[in-house]
Amino acid sequence: MATAVETLGKLERRITISFPLTEVRAEVEKRLKVQAKTAKAPGFRPGKVPLKMVAAQYGYQIETEVLNDKVGRAFNDAANEAQLRVAGFPNIEPKQESPAGVLSFDATFEIYPDVEIGDLTTVEIETVKAEVSDAEIDKTIEILRKQRVHFHTKGEAGEHGDGGEAVAANGDRVTVDFVGSIDGVEFPGGKAEDYPFVLGEGRMLPEFEAATVGLKVGEAKTFPLAFPEDYHGKDVAGKTASFTITLKKLEWAHLPEVDAEFAKSLGVADGDVAKMRDDIKVNLEREVAGRVKARNKEAVMEALVKSATLDVPKSLIAQDTERLAEMTRQDMAQRGMNVKDVPFPPELFAEKAERRVRLGLILSQLVGENNLQAQPEQVKAQIEDFAQSYEDPREVLKYYYSDRRRLAEVEALVLEENVVNYVLGLSKTSSKAIAFDELMGSNAQA
Repeated sequence: MATAVETLGKLERRITISFPLTEVRAEVEKRLKVQAKTAKAPGFRPGKVPLKMVAAQYGYQIETEVLNDKVGRAFNDAANEAQLRVAGFPNIEPKQESPAGVLSFDATFEIYPDVEIGDLTTVEIETVKAEVSDAEIDKTIEILRKQRVHFHTKGEAGEHGDGGEAVAANGDRVTVDFVGSIDGVEFPGGKAEDYPFVLGEGRMLPEFEAATVGLKVGEAKTFPLAFPEDYHGKDVAGKTASFTITLKKLEWAHLPEVDAEFAKSLGVADGDVAKMRDDIKVNLEREVAGRVKARNKEAVMEALVKSATLDVPKSLIAQDTERLAEMTRQDMAQRGMNVKDVPFPPELFAEKAERRVRLGLILSQLVGENNLQAQPEQVKAQIEDFAQSYEDPREVLKYYYSDRRRLAEVEALVLEENVVNYVLGLSKTSSKAIAFDELMGSNAQA
């Protein structure tokens, strides 16, 4: 038996569930008899263990199972009868005062809110667009050249020249010995031998690189180095050390020429440089299209959040907070970090969780009202688009269609795209061209 639903707040509700103690005892006894048919105990054949011994061994477990089952069924029946959409899980506590022979429980829970979405025809959304020009292709080629750099001894004649005067300069790879001290005392991490780095990449502190520039092999230099206040080494942060560096090896960087061999190294079988540039452009345009879509999707989602009015269930926020914390823990563990005993305070994820839940409720409402669900043909088209950049597109199709979870991820992407297109079709949109570098430097995420 369940009482009428009590309203405790905007979304919080309570139902009191009661049933006779005799019902529980009867069900417990019934399950104990079933358990006794297979129970084992020293000195008894299976199925011949006395019922009292079975009750002593399994009674508490079975009674807990019976209570959970009966309370769960009673709660679901009551919620369905009241036509409630329960958000999250109910908090069920035994009622302190109950009539004799009756067990009573209070089930406190939240319901899903009403979502009111504003007039989307009045919403203003700024979308972005970007183009891939020859300059971006040239810049990408330079990056690819640097990824294939070869180093040669500077000042020593070779197939590609000698690299100029054998003096350390930006772009050179140097190998040094160094030792640092503070007030005449060496400190941990302040000493190394045969340490290589490329000048100008910013791997070392600016004073260290500046002191290395101009040295010849065999030369040494002593100089002061002031560690920043926020330096990662807390023992030396904010202090000034004296360093002595000795240049042991000096190499200049030789970048490959943009020729047929270079094109072949990028997968162009016939070495056609023009075809290589076309391939790079296609890849860049695909990347730009993805970034533009992500930026515009985020603009739409932000507009929806601002235009909708709803109360967000705390239980759903708590669940998503736990989910985000666990995702972060797993991600850090996969990166080789030991996070076993690292605390993850809920407040670190609460704001993001609240927005995710809020947006999820808004999208659910919008999709349901306007039939924006992902259609099978849309899902297939999206997977085929993914497959274009792979050598064997059929394997990509098989990869997604062989796993329901992977397919669900694609369906979610298509659903979001349906929402974006729907909202953009209603709202007042304007388009702004942005620079390629600005777009590629962004990390827009919905």
